[in-house]
Parts: sequence; C-alpha cells; structure tokens
Amino acid sequence: MALGHGGACDRALGQPAMSRRARRWGPLAALVAAACAGCSSIGGIAGAVAGTATGTFSTNPAVGIAVGVSVKAATDATMRRVFRAMQADEQARIAQVAGGLDAGGRQAWQVHHFLSFGDEAGELQVLGGIDNVLAECKEVLFSVSGGTKTAPTREWFITQVCRQSDGQWRWAASDPSTGRWGTLQ
Repeated sequence: MALGHGGACDRALGQPAMSRRARRWGPLAALVAAACAGCSSIGGIAGAVAGTATGTFSTNPAVGIAVGVSVKAATDATMRRVFRAMQADEQARIAQVAGGLDAGGRQAWQVHHFLSFGDEAGELQVLGGIDNVLAECKEVLFSVSGGTKTAPTREWFITQVCRQSDGQWRWAASDPSTGRWGTLQ
C-alpha cells in the first residue's frame, strides 16, 4: 500500500490510518468480543466503542472520553436494573412456592425470564414456621441447580419468607449468606 494522499486511508477529518477491511470488520470484531467477554464487560466495551467512534468522528478526544464514560455508566446501570429484576422474579417465585407448603413440605421451583437468560431452577423445603407477632414467616431451605448436563451440581441455601398484609408471600432475607448466591439474596 502506497503512502500519500489516501494511500493509507487517512482522511482529513482525523480518521485513523487503517485499511478499508479493518474499518469494515472492526465493529463486528468488537461485538464478537463483547459477546464472548460476558455481562460484566458489556458497559466497558460499549463505552470504549462509543468513545472511540465519537472521538474519531469529532476529532476531539475529550468529547470521545466524555461520551465513552457516559455510555459505560448508562450501560452498567441498565444491566444492574435488569439483573435486579431477574433477582426479584427468582425471589418471588421461591417465596410463592414456599408459602403454599407446610413445615416439612418439599417442592421443585423454577423461573423463566423474558429472554430465557439466567433461568434458574431447584428444589425447596420448608423447615418450619418462625414465631413472629408482626407476620407469619417460614424458614426455607432451597437449592439452585447448576453445572452441566453431564456433571450437574446443586447448592443449598437457607432464607426466610413472610406473608405480607396483602396475603402474598415475599422474600424476607436482606443480607446475602454467601458470595456465590449474592445476586439472588
């Protein structure tokens, strides 16, 4: 590739000196990297892509940095909201199933999310009632199934559920008991 006027695909508005092929496939490579990196990296990758594109087209790196930081913050906040909603669905389902059982009762539980991402399932057992003058509560032992089809795993956790004034059973534990289950408690 010859250097000179347009030889390295450099334009007057500050576009990077790269081949047309790299400019065409670069965004696709960024999307593939985002898909492979996992949910915790989505905000950083989206911010980097938006900041780089804005900085490139505006020829002002400060604008690019500001846009990148803003997009990362917005994306991270949205992901946290989505995962909190999924967590609330899972907790509500466990409380609903446990509320219908007597002490010693066992039953499977499962929740299906809108996008079928992060669907959870397991089994629960009501260990007993908790004497409380404010609300009827139960202590619940529940499992979360995981692993693979060839090597399934099941982890067990304890929580409390209470009947609210509207008659609905709701999750009553406020602190996570373990780091692995931190997104559900």
